[in-house]
Amino acid sequence: MSTIIDQAFILAAGFGTRLRPHTNECPKPMVEVGGSSLISRTLDHLSNAGVTHTCVNTHYLGAMLHDHLENITNMAITFSDEDPILDTGGGIKKALANFKGRDFFVLSGDGLWSNAPNQNTLKIMQAAWDPDKMDILILLQDISTMTLTHGVGDYHVDADGRAKRAYDQTGDYMFTSMRINAAHIFDDCPEGAFSYLTLLDEAERKGRLYGLVHEGDWHHISAPEDLERVRGAYKAQKEAV
Repeated sequence: MSTIIDQAFILAAGFGTRLRPHTNECPKPMVEVGGSSLISRTLDHLSNAGVTHTCVNTHYLGAMLHDHLENITNMAITFSDEDPILDTGGGIKKALANFKGRDFFVLSGDGLWSNAPNQNTLKIMQAAWDPDKMDILILLQDISTMTLTHGVGDYHVDADGRAKRAYDQTGDYMFTSMRINAAHIFDDCPEGAFSYLTLLDEAERKGRLYGLVHEGDWHHISAPEDLERVRGAYKAQKEAV
């Protein structure tokens, strides 16, 4: 089954505390790697996959993020400003009307990935999405491939493609925070702050959480040393061309 998912939500409201001092004066999604901000790279990926509308939530230094994205022309951008901050689930719930009941991507504004050769990661996710059997499809990274940043074994994947959370973090795969979800999973969620993790666990309990393993690179930029290693790798790659 192949479905065009043409809308997305980007989580961009967080404080980026662990990446200080880089986030003292700008939100984490605006941190640059290879001459482009993390969120600009994400929006380019989304546009290349056919996404035409993206909602971005903001809180910490939100006005800067508004200004940073005001000249985006390859898709419609809407903002969901939070005060107080609503966590990873509550922020999406607040903005749910933007998606008109249809399935959508959810990504982190601080994500950084590259497609495998001759592949488009988000289009592969679209092709794998099956709303008849899935509530959430998560993109996973094999931790053995994570050489620049530290990988955590968040999930196992069974023979049928269902994702199983590794509570002891002994899984083979790290959750990249990239996913497709059905809008209806928020129907019974409370207003206000709550974690998206509760939705992941509920989908798993129902047998409706599936995992797709990413064949390209994905980097977990958490601390300043992660950023410096990734910046160095991108610089070396550019110089080698």
